[in-house]
Amino acid sequence: MVPLLLVLLLALILFGAGFAVKILWWIAIAVLVVWLLGFVMRSTSAGGGRGRWYRW
Repeated sequence: MVPLLLVLLLALILFGAGFAVKILWWIAIAVLVVWLLGFVMRSTSAGGGRGRWYRW
């Protein structure tokens, strides 16, 4: 009985990890798209140079 429970627990952990990794990939892609859009659409400063679109 214990080996069966350990196998089921391992399957649940691996399924949960796979789901979490997939969600993290989608979040990383969304952040990359936002960063690229901000890089492309940054405004020019008064001196004619390109300004940063973020504060840090």
